[in-house]
Amino acid sequence: MGKFVITKRVSGEFQFSLKAGNGETILSSEGYSTKSNCQNGIDSVKRNAVDENKYDRKISSNGKFYFTLEAANGQTIGVSELYESETGRNNGILSVKTQAPDAIIQDATI
Repeated sequence: MGKFVITKRVSGEFQFSLKAGNGETILSSEGYSTKSNCQNGIDSVKRNAVDENKYDRKISSNGKFYFTLEAANGQTIGVSELYESETGRNNGILSVKTQAPDAIIQDATI
């Protein structure tokens, strides 16, 4: 089962990562000014993760594959790791779709 882990950056911003059952990070957030906003971001991922149309498949400048997850308002709420292949990226999307909706939340800031 996946889990969201909330951490605090050196800058004081909060961020979350969605980790797969094996501990691998499959989605990371932007920085949020408050923990409450970070938790709202997690809620948005949970709501939007199952919608295929919310994923934007991309290729980085170094030719690696990745994806972003968009909220209903079009704002990016999560970015994947870089994958060596398109198949890897597609498997990453599938992992977010299946694990995010029921993932537990672990607050590593307390």
